[in-house]
Amino acid sequence: MAEILSLREAVAELIHEGDTVAMEGFTHLIPFAAAHEVIRQGIGGLTLVRMTPDVVYDQLIGAGLAKKLIFSWGGNPGVGSLHRFRDAVENGWPRPLEVEEHSHAGMAVRYTAGASGLPFGVLKGYRGTGLLDRTPTVSMISCPFTGEEVAAVAALTPDVTVIHAQQADRDGNVQLWGLTGVQKEAALAARRVLVTVEEIVDRLEPRSGGVVLPAWTLTAVAEVPGGAHPSYAAGYSVRDNDFYQEWDTVSRDRERFTAWIDEHVTQHRKAAR
Repeated sequence: MAEILSLREAVAELIHEGDTVAMEGFTHLIPFAAAHEVIRQGIGGLTLVRMTPDVVYDQLIGAGLAKKLIFSWGGNPGVGSLHRFRDAVENGWPRPLEVEEHSHAGMAVRYTAGASGLPFGVLKGYRGTGLLDRTPTVSMISCPFTGEEVAAVAALTPDVTVIHAQQADRDGNVQLWGLTGVQKEAALAARRVLVTVEEIVDRLEPRSGGVVLPAWTLTAVAEVPGGAHPSYAAGYSVRDNDFYQEWDTVSRDRERFTAWIDEHVTQHRKAAR
């Protein structure tokens, strides 16, 4: 059953040095606050997993906490490249970064296989791409029933999945809505699950299109209003488009990036004391 903790307590208890960590959320509900707490606590050697690594992983990579990235697309949405990601891959700064690339569909199938307790999933894809030659977790196999050649992708079972949602009740049941991605599958595939939420309410009201994660599927819930900023939480906040534009400039320069992390992430803990 999910335990309700502070963000600091939840990150310290659930995320450990060397873990494989998935932080999912598509366009909105991206768990920035949780990622910033990981940076403050200096939890490193991480294998980061995300279908669409964007600014949240640019920050973790630039902080030197990632040793590997498993992903299907990377960029600053609507703006351009992730400069800390590129610097790590191209120049090994602040540390070399191993990459494992998949398609969007392949990542979704990998999470689904993990959530289903299966060793791998299958899909029609990858043929005609270079991923077959350089991604060890994808292989072409023959269907035992039809003989058709399909792609098999190894299941993803993160040590920890972190997501952001709109609401949890006091028993630890969580509901998210709006534009959703693979949060449910990523949560069910993981050994431990941390959900940050905009608010804790007495009772969850059923919503059309809402995704409910029962308390027994989660490990901890932390109430973190604004925990998705600069992305947004439908019904609670709007996307900070100016931030994404400004990040392109901030992240291009190592010294400016480091100063930004120190001022807006690391020092935030000290200011709150």
